[in-house]
Amino acid sequence: MRVLVAEDFEILARSIGTGLRREGMAVDVVLDGTAALDRLAVTRYEVVILDRDLPGVHGDEICRQLAHGRCETRVLMLTASDTIEDRVDGLSLGADDYLPKPFAFAELVARVRALARRAAPPLPPTLACGDITLDPARRTAFRAGRRLELSPKEFALLECLLATPGLVISAEELLERVWDEAADPFSSAVKHTMHRLRAKLGEPPVIETIREGGYRIGTS
Repeated sequence: MRVLVAEDFEILARSIGTGLRREGMAVDVVLDGTAALDRLAVTRYEVVILDRDLPGVHGDEICRQLAHGRCETRVLMLTASDTIEDRVDGLSLGADDYLPKPFAFAELVARVRALARRAAPPLPPTLACGDITLDPARRTAFRAGRRLELSPKEFALLECLLATPGLVISAEELLERVWDEAADPFSSAVKHTMHRLRAKLGEPPVIETIREGGYRIGTS
């Protein structure tokens, strides 16, 4: 999934970004509200982790704009205040969830994943195609009963393909959904990661390369 972290305390923002990337998410980090709106205008995010007291454009205003535009991005609002009134205010602005600081990182991850499930079309808890199964919640994948030891990017690529079996996903879309702003759009990151994923999946081959530059798993 693609996540935007908008938090003005840089150490916290970078820490959240690093932790979420280790969980297999593609994460962009901004430190003020203006930059957050700029990112949201050009990139589709499943979830934005939004500090309420952002400089530039306040987090409340960002939340209002997302709600007014009926944006499908889910908002997890962060704040140092833990009063009932503040929680009610944040949710009434259009936030989907509210997490006071300090927080446990495991809880943050669980809330982000829950929001992402609400932002996306419903999927079964376990994705499968042929003898391949993948459990997004447990971060496990198997082929014919053999556990696959996948890197976060390999796992994310397989998850994207299994979520739309039989459909072609372009390399550009995979780059956008699995990588983040640090990725070079002209790099061969998708090709190289796909090569490693195919090697770990073994024989017979299950991921098809489409001549126009996309990939597909299963048959349409």
